[in-house]
Amino acid sequence: MILDKVDNVLLYADMHPSIVRALKYLRDTDFAKLPNGKYEIAGVDLFSIVNEYTTKDLEDCRLEAHRKFIDIHFMASGSEIIGYSLFSDQEPATEYDEENDFILYCGEKNYLKLEEKMFAIFFPSDLHMPGLIVEKPAKVKKVVVKVRVPEINFSQV
Repeated sequence: MILDKVDNVLLYADMHPSIVRALKYLRDTDFAKLPNGKYEIAGVDLFSIVNEYTTKDLEDCRLEAHRKFIDIHFMASGSEIIGYSLFSDQEPATEYDEENDFILYCGEKNYLKLEEKMFAIFFPSDLHMPGLIVEKPAKVKKVVVKVRVPEINFSQV
């Protein structure tokens, strides 16, 4: 997991090219002008979902994980709390949904605050629970960029 401000995109220039492209997209796009919806950046391997919603109570949310995609959560306006945990031996609360690439979990978690112009990167080993209230329910505009998990040649690492 990575948590940072979008102004620091250049610190991540050596990451996978799709992640770098996603971070530059978040830095350079005026999301105030984009309505809710799905936007292709590089076809089905790299796209964003723009969404406005009201943050929720902890009891209304679950930890989630993905196998095919890395999530980059970007707060365009407002702020929310996100629960997170490294995947270890947590018991799944649902079966894996292959078509929508998610599985829900229960378990212990830590919390971070995602504020305006900040991003959090959640890799497949990171369970995350987005959309939690900060102090009281509030409207937020958030962008989630989905980055297909790259194939890595470990002989070059």
